[in-house]
Amino acid sequence: MNTDVSTGQTSPEQRLVELGLTLPPAPGPLGAYEPWVISGQTLITSGQFCWRGDSLAYTGRMGTNLTAEESYDACRLAALCGFAQIKDALGTLDRVARIVRLEGTMQVGIGFRDHPLALNGASDLINDVFGERGKHTRMIYSNPEMPLNAPVLLAFTVEIIT
Repeated sequence: MNTDVSTGQTSPEQRLVELGLTLPPAPGPLGAYEPWVISGQTLITSGQFCWRGDSLAYTGRMGTNLTAEESYDACRLAALCGFAQIKDALGTLDRVARIVRLEGTMQVGIGFRDHPLALNGASDLINDVFGERGKHTRMIYSNPEMPLNAPVLLAFTVEIIT
């Protein structure tokens, strides 16, 4: 088992293996922007959708087109795509000192109020993979229309080990 010498914790990439998960290729940008930027010891990703292969795993509004379970899974998949971006930027997830912030923008149906439970799909995965380094703040936004009719878009702020 690979462990981080400084913390004694299993490495994030080993945790992914233990969870039976494989990182997808880092998704490319959909417009004239960078998928991630590093400034000093901070990595910020652009928004990540719930890609599965070349298409979105889910589309539509949470609470209308997606069940609570599907909303949770959409956030989990978007987090996995975020991890792929982080690895693309850093070369390894072992360079993550801390996931500082998770921002989730959601396309929801009228009356949907379970934003926190849906975004737990991402937060639970972050905590499972990064352990103590995964404890993060978060912010939730609702958007009346989303690009590609995506139910969720996640952005990460990460402190990096240089």
